[in-house]
Amino acid sequence: IVSLISFLLGMILAFQSAVPMKRFGAEIFVADLIGLAMLRELGPLMTAILLAGRSGAAFAAEIGTMKVNEELNALSTMGLDPVRFLVVTRILAAVLMVPLLTLFADFIGILGGALTMISFNIPIVTFLREVDSLVDVKDLFAGLAKTPVFALLIAGIGCLRGLQTQTGASAVGISATRAVVSGIVLLVVVDGVYAFIYYLLDI
Repeated sequence: IVSLISFLLGMILAFQSAVPMKRFGAEIFVADLIGLAMLRELGPLMTAILLAGRSGAAFAAEIGTMKVNEELNALSTMGLDPVRFLVVTRILAAVLMVPLLTLFADFIGILGGALTMISFNIPIVTFLREVDSLVDVKDLFAGLAKTPVFALLIAGIGCLRGLQTQTGASAVGISATRAVVSGIVLLVVVDGVYAFIYYLLDI
């Protein structure tokens, strides 16, 4: 899913920006736009939103089902802390995987833009050189710096909603829905906070 969305984002950005820029003979600068947009904003944010919809909901549903079936009580009875046993492991997994998936999304998005620009007579090598000339490691790390916080939000909210599950047939579905909605809203808010901080620090 991350591959598909990132590839389409790169293609759409390239095509939509290249058409007006072609009037001024400035199609090559589409490479700069895609490189900066994918590395700093779209790569991390879209990956996080996709994981909030997939993994966040899954965490809430899994833990919610365990609570409805009283499996959490069984863990406590056996002397296992449900939070340490179920929540911490999921948060660690998210913190490890979100940065890796973000790197993958960045690469696929830039590749999608490069392939699109072939139709505007800009070779892939020229596209990548233009990206390399403007985009540097600072831009990459500006995007990656958000990913641990995004991972904590996704996994933390998913697990929290799972632990808050009530009894009843629809309880698990409600918890999964709340996890996705809460996660996406908070991700966008935190991304906005990062953008404001980067502006103040001139990053």
